[in-house]
Amino acid sequence: MTSHDSPGTALVTGASSGIGWEYATRLAARGWGLVLVARRAERLDVLAKKALKEGAAGVETLVADLGSPEDLSRVVERSSGDDVDLVVNNAGINGYGTFAEVDPDLLTRVVNVNVVALTALTRAAVPGMLARGRGAVINVASLLAFAGDLPPDPLPRRAVYAGTKGYAVTFTRTLAAELAGTPVRVQVVCPGLTATEFHLGAGDTPVSGERRVHDDGGMPAADVVTASLAGLEAGEVVCVPGLTDAEAVARLAGAELDLRAGSGRRLASRYGNAEGRAE
Repeated sequence: MTSHDSPGTALVTGASSGIGWEYATRLAARGWGLVLVARRAERLDVLAKKALKEGAAGVETLVADLGSPEDLSRVVERSSGDDVDLVVNNAGINGYGTFAEVDPDLLTRVVNVNVVALTALTRAAVPGMLARGRGAVINVASLLAFAGDLPPDPLPRRAVYAGTKGYAVTFTRTLAAELAGTPVRVQVVCPGLTATEFHLGAGDTPVSGERRVHDDGGMPAADVVTASLAGLEAGEVVCVPGLTDAEAVARLAGAELDLRAGSGRRLASRYGNAEGRAE
């Protein structure tokens, strides 16, 4: 990643509110150039003016719906630009609801925005970063990636959303291992409940009006970004802004190694006798 003393251009998706807005203003204050991506043109215009006042080297706005293949292709092209030293894949929609009852088209949008777009924008940016010898990707996930079978109330009904965030975590960790020893860093940020407008809609349409915060509260979005940028500098691949026990991530990796012990050819005894053994 380019040092903060000589920043390049950062592409930030989902920039029109919440965590994305905070990334944009923080990076602007550090002198980065910005490419701001979101669905809401008016909000992007407001943010662009603010970013320039904060000290951004320059600001471009791309009004795009990352759930649309046509719009995504435009943003992918920009992500591959030779000036892009940081990609912040923050855009995300939730599609919360009981799986059997949620509109299938909405669930497709959740996958397209949270998984397809994140992957495509990362793939577009990383080769150039490797060639230039600098760069970073930040993927914004959620602690719901680790929620598994925890019951709803207070957690939302979230099968597809949590699955997409689980993808973001596994994808980022695996890619970070692949890129180890290169100048390109990759991070996944897993905030818990955050004070944004995220819960004010399911994601099928943008939240209208001025920026605001849902009634559920949570950690300030600015604190999430503070943790992310500090963690990136420190080499954290998995950043959990509210986690005081930093060793918890290492214990997760240890538990995964235990599970990998099941990759042998012998069937575990609890599944049957030799006659039912898989070869």
